[in-house]
Amino acid sequence: MSQSIEYPAPRRDESAEDDYHGSVLKDPYKWMENPDSEETKNFVNEQNKISAPFINSCEERETIKKELTDLWNYEKYGCPHKEGSKYFFSKNSGLQNQSVIYVQDSLEAEPKVLIDPNGLSDDGTVSLRATSWCHDGSILAYGLSKSGSDWTTLKFRNVETGQDFEEEIEKVKFSGITWTHDNKGVFYGCYPDHDLSSATGKDTKSHENQKLYYHRVGTKQEEDVLCVEFTEQPKWMIGAQISDCGRYLFVMPSQDCKYNLLYFCDLESVAKDGIVAKFALTEIVTQFEADYDFVTNQGPKCVFHTNKGAQNFKLVTIDLANPTESNWVDLVPEGSDVLEWATGVAGDKLVTCYMHDVKNTMQLRDLSTGNESYSFPMDIGSVTGFSGDIRHKEMFYKFSSQITPGTIYHIDLAGAVPESKVLIQTKVSGFDSSQFKVEQVFFPSKDGTKIPMFITMRKDFVPDGSSPCLLYGYGGFSISLTPYFSPVHTFFVQHFGIMAIANMRGGGEYGEKWSNSGRQANLQNCLTDFQCAAEYLIASKYTQKEKLTIYGGSHGGMLVGACTNQRPDLYGAAISAVGVMDMLRFHKFTVGYAWVSNYGCSDVEGEFQNLLGISPLHNIKERDDCQYPAVLLLTADHDDRVVPSHSLKYIATLQNALNASTKQTNPLMIRVDTKSGHGAGKPTSKSIEEYTDLFCFLVKSLGIQYRK
Repeated sequence: MSQSIEYPAPRRDESAEDDYHGSVLKDPYKWMENPDSEETKNFVNEQNKISAPFINSCEERETIKKELTDLWNYEKYGCPHKEGSKYFFSKNSGLQNQSVIYVQDSLEAEPKVLIDPNGLSDDGTVSLRATSWCHDGSILAYGLSKSGSDWTTLKFRNVETGQDFEEEIEKVKFSGITWTHDNKGVFYGCYPDHDLSSATGKDTKSHENQKLYYHRVGTKQEEDVLCVEFTEQPKWMIGAQISDCGRYLFVMPSQDCKYNLLYFCDLESVAKDGIVAKFALTEIVTQFEADYDFVTNQGPKCVFHTNKGAQNFKLVTIDLANPTESNWVDLVPEGSDVLEWATGVAGDKLVTCYMHDVKNTMQLRDLSTGNESYSFPMDIGSVTGFSGDIRHKEMFYKFSSQITPGTIYHIDLAGAVPESKVLIQTKVSGFDSSQFKVEQVFFPSKDGTKIPMFITMRKDFVPDGSSPCLLYGYGGFSISLTPYFSPVHTFFVQHFGIMAIANMRGGGEYGEKWSNSGRQANLQNCLTDFQCAAEYLIASKYTQKEKLTIYGGSHGGMLVGACTNQRPDLYGAAISAVGVMDMLRFHKFTVGYAWVSNYGCSDVEGEFQNLLGISPLHNIKERDDCQYPAVLLLTADHDDRVVPSHSLKYIATLQNALNASTKQTNPLMIRVDTKSGHGAGKPTSKSIEEYTDLFCFLVKSLGIQYRK
């Protein structure tokens, strides 16, 4: 759609540059890395003054917003879980900004509200980011986040009275909450050196020196005990899990988003007089070579989920009396499918969940032998929720797919064979699953590798090349895009066209080999796979390039930015949400250093050239043969994961490079939200506004028709 848009002309600081191993690169918009400067704020305002009127001029905007709101308005339940003698679950009545935590004495009893975050702010921007119940279920530890920031404040609530204890725990980020089994306190990770006034979501400073503390409920944070620190490793993040018997504390440091170390201590020994000092840890794993996650234990024999020597993961038993690797025993050996997770249930049983061609299967096993005793019947889709405990003879799981909004099952494990019954069947008004269908295709990438992709469409769809298509991808950090129900994706299929989700290399869909073949030196494979997905959809007449939109967030936002640079001729529109656009400087802000495991680092000469060739910010150029697709970037002022300067610098560079181009008639825009972060905890009202704007941008820029 031809547009005449006058873009802002922000100041270019031609003196700003960086020297990478002898290559000096200009960075004229580096000043945008300061989100609080008046100049940056003015630039954001100028960009929103362009994008907002363009989006709001869509004639169908109010209809789109109303219809999307109506579709979103259905009850959403989380899996119930048993803590002590009570049951807890989350529920959103439909359009509540945040889900509410309920408690009930039995599954048949009347639920009571335990925590309603909607009352904590007028606009729904205070969200629950973490919950952890003590061993007997009498106290809930919970973390609150403001405006989507990763920083959380921990509080403690008495389940019986509904009253909070007085203390608040600050400076908490990227931390679990691990209770001791005496119900007296928790282990948590925090950054004690960080300025509390900066823990708001707007500070971009790189994080260092996370430490593991113990907090005794009912005392002040100043009295908390420092239990674990690694002073020689300021970038390590410290995970902690406690054994099912409560005796052993496992400490699992990580530096990147891949692989961790493993230490433990015997609390009966190191804390026999209470937790009063730093722990002496016993080493089990001291090299970053694999992932380790505690599953369950029987005495000192502990089961771990790992990819050590097993690209598809396996379960190993480690005897803490002799934990050297040569004494480890395979409990469930590696198979042809990816073992996603496992947990102990019902005293002497294991539940395992596998992924076969991006679809889940789930089994019940004997804990002592690992042998399968039962396979849970399951349609094509994903286990999107689960709760079970070694102490309880029951469990719950939630099943979902692109056209199955969610079914929660209750499983009775007391008998010889599990007894299953539907506990909650999600119903979405205005959605009839019988009118839709899902196909899974396997298309060839450039090197011949077969890449899976799910395509959702109405049953009356005709592949004649005329349909709009929204192609979504991620393909990084070993994260798998398994089937799930999304009101946004469903809305697009109902009213616009077809929805495609590609499972590129770099994700976890086929284990460690698949992940490794799309990261660091192999990162281009992820991008090429995505481009081949687009080519397949066009060649198979699912869509045409003029009506094809690529879409992704975070790592997926980088994917969209890089693919837009490499193949601008292949798409009608590109939507990049909170993307990693500056791949030479990402490691310098907040927790960006942890992404080196996926991208590599420009500080390493051998990795710099690969990043320079891919980085969305550094590969923008006008093309002689085509214009750029319509571009919409989405970011937020409180994103302290992928800081907003990534998107700001990219859009400034893009507009500057193409502003004088006579052929560039497609819009190049950014939408910057306020009081929002990377995405977690975003209020329903803000989500609906954002997706309404996204759809209106596509209607305006592609000329696609909204159908009733």
